[in-house]
Amino acid sequence: MSTNLQAYKLNAMKTTSPGELTLMLYNGCLKFIKKAKSAIEENNIQERSTNITKAQNIVRELMVTLKTDSEVGKNMLTLYDFILNRLIEANIKNDSKALLEAEELVVDFRDTWKEVIQLDRQQRHGSGGKA
Repeated sequence: MSTNLQAYKLNAMKTTSPGELTLMLYNGCLKFIKKAKSAIEENNIQERSTNITKAQNIVRELMVTLKTDSEVGKNMLTLYDFILNRLIEANIKNDSKALLEAEELVVDFRDTWKEVIQLDRQQRHGSGGKA
């Protein structure tokens, strides 16, 4: 990767809000799940394992950074744990159904989070804020 591109990415991460970083994590997790689904279809065990492991790492990061001092946080942690278990199951058993279940929940989280960011932007900056 070029030095300019690395500097750009580093600067982008430093200037991105925590909410937008969370959205990026959800999108990254979905990207790796989609790659794992393709790998399952192609019977590419190494690619499946690599991408599911990357998705698991993202879910673990979401879990350790989650504030669990409220009922909402505790419920989210339970759902993250379920997602993580489905990813593990998908990887161990080459189970596309388990992968789909994890993907559906991550999509729900991502879509909800995107709405929260848009509402926050609208409240802070007026109408028109898009995530």
